[in-house]
Amino acid sequence: MPLHAHTIPPFLTRHNAVGKLRRPDGDPVAQLKEMMRFLPVPKPAPSSLSVPLSIFDPKANHAAEQSGKIVFHCVGDTGGIHGTATQDAIAVAMEEQITAAAAGEAPAFFYHLGDVIYFNGQSTLYKSEFYEPYQYYRALVFAVPGNHDGDTQTQKGDLPDTEPSLFGFMQNFCDTTPQHVSPYRMSMTQPYVYWTLDAPFVTIVGLYSNVEGSLDARGRNEQQQFLEDQMKSASKDKKLLITVHHPPFSLDSAHGGCPDILSALDRAISTSGRIPDAVLSGHVHNYQRFSRKIEGRTIPYIVAGAGGYANDARSMHRLQKGLNKPALPYQTTLPDVTLESYEQDEPGFLRVTATSKQLKFEYFLVPFAGAPPARAFDTFTA
Repeated sequence: MPLHAHTIPPFLTRHNAVGKLRRPDGDPVAQLKEMMRFLPVPKPAPSSLSVPLSIFDPKANHAAEQSGKIVFHCVGDTGGIHGTATQDAIAVAMEEQITAAAAGEAPAFFYHLGDVIYFNGQSTLYKSEFYEPYQYYRALVFAVPGNHDGDTQTQKGDLPDTEPSLFGFMQNFCDTTPQHVSPYRMSMTQPYVYWTLDAPFVTIVGLYSNVEGSLDARGRNEQQQFLEDQMKSASKDKKLLITVHHPPFSLDSAHGGCPDILSALDRAISTSGRIPDAVLSGHVHNYQRFSRKIEGRTIPYIVAGAGGYANDARSMHRLQKGLNKPALPYQTTLPDVTLESYEQDEPGFLRVTATSKQLKFEYFLVPFAGAPPARAFDTFTA
């Protein structure tokens, strides 16, 4: 499978110190960075990185098998360091979908797409940015880390960072045994920062894209090998989801898609012979749905990073200015990639339903202005 080539642009000045070039309008992949900052994971990966849902929640696993479906929530970029009002509103909307659900329809868990805590994942902020906003959420919360969960560079207004990369994330999501870290829920025991959740009807392979959008340090391939092995061994009778914080495609003006992640996924598809049924990401603070043609199939690549960190409309990431609210579907500069839907004004979250036959995705908006608490915006299947 050919990879989309995005190379480093030529030097424009003697010192190449005049800022980066804007990528062409409609290009969903950013230029490959000449230098990538990469922070090692603080401890090696365990031998087993795949865990069945039944280990975490036997009751939810059994209910899914009995009903013939499993439902779960998904969104990223929630850490409300600027205030949790938006994050709280989304949490309430997700809670209501659990409490109001008919038998067999209640979401079994929330799968977080990264950037749980801003700005650099400090353990002292989990109380205010994670446990309190989801104190009434009556289901488990799984996660893959985002760049802010692993970064150690102090940003303006942030607390001084005195912890190693991913310290808070591993303490709260990759604990060796469940601990009473909060009055509302115990710590999670995911095996690692990249791992596989083997649930009824769906296998979710979660990746850690580090602080600048790469699976491995250049010249290494540990996580790449994990991805290829998991895709190859994933049950053919289940749907296959890939989750990774940095998106392969994005038409926002701030970030763009990550070329290293796109290349890693394409290589895994080619090597494993398995095409994922969908790819879910965060990082960009809006909602975008792309369709990509791969070997005659149409695969959704979804960006869902408006989970609460962006706490007003001006904080949301906008599409490239030159697109000027493009008519949909919008053909990107890549012939196999089309933008099918987007929302850049209001926050929201995904509800995913997996059965033996299909994945159903529903994106709900939770307006900044308040009522209605949640409104269906985009629905599609894979």
